[in-house]
Amino acid sequence: MKHPHPDRRVKAGNFLGVPAAVPHLSEQWTAALGALLGMAIALLATHALLGRSAAIFVVPSLGAAAVLVFAAPHSVFAQPWAVLAGNLLSALVGVACQRLLPEATLAAAAAVALAIAAMHAARCLHPPGGATALAAVIGGPEIHQLGFAYAIYPVGVNCLLLIAAGIAFNYPFAWRRYPASLMRYVHVDAAPGAGDTVPDATHVRRALARLNVVVDVGPEELQEVIEQSLALAREERGGPPPAFAVGRCYGSRRPGRHWSVRQIVERHAGARPEHDVLVYRIVDGKGRHRLGSCTQAEFARWAGRELRPRQAAR
Repeated sequence: MKHPHPDRRVKAGNFLGVPAAVPHLSEQWTAALGALLGMAIALLATHALLGRSAAIFVVPSLGAAAVLVFAAPHSVFAQPWAVLAGNLLSALVGVACQRLLPEATLAAAAAVALAIAAMHAARCLHPPGGATALAAVIGGPEIHQLGFAYAIYPVGVNCLLLIAAGIAFNYPFAWRRYPASLMRYVHVDAAPGAGDTVPDATHVRRALARLNVVVDVGPEELQEVIEQSLALAREERGGPPPAFAVGRCYGSRRPGRHWSVRQIVERHAGARPEHDVLVYRIVDGKGRHRLGSCTQAEFARWAGRELRPRQAAR
């Protein structure tokens, strides 16, 4: 049996938008468990307050929101403002279209289109909002009789429950705290290597504005992708590992259950710079408060970016 040529597989994957990398299996199951708990809370509340038949038309948008909150907690589409304001605005738009436009097909199409416009204007673009607006039109008598109260009850209440569940569930996992503002450490702008000009988050924001595109990660995450790409390129070109300063904090290269933040407390010179021994304290994540040591070369293979406590950030 012949297999497709690798180049053809790559081209097909690019055309279909298949991601080149996937999260670790433990991260996938963590997201699934969080969604299970978050949706259970929202569903039980909706069933208790409005009955099972009404809940059927509310669940689709909340299910989509749960994917963002638990599988992509740092996405700009998943942040509390996007979840709450995006769904509330979309619900109000959907109810207005259902009441003002007598033809159901036109009302449904207009609800989704106008919800997108409203979310863009309020800077709370949230993809599940389209389903929230649509449910206001096609949700049936149980939803229609709620009128504009549908935006508050059940949509608003369920969004608040989902956000609360997202905060509580994600908080113990230091690398995926939700919302992104609860992360204890922020990235320090990296010093460029030879011949490199590393953009900061401001440059990334300006580039996004110039390109007029919307992405589901923030400028800080895009900046990290750029810097990691440059770091990998430098590694492939060879050369000594970067110097790590005493007192500075560094995060591990990859997130997951072994993610941690190390603060260098001592440095002992070796025969060569890459043989210098670094003594570090784990200040966040797995193994917190423990001490460890390794060579600078080993530390360089582990380290991702320099971090600093959020309260010290400007």
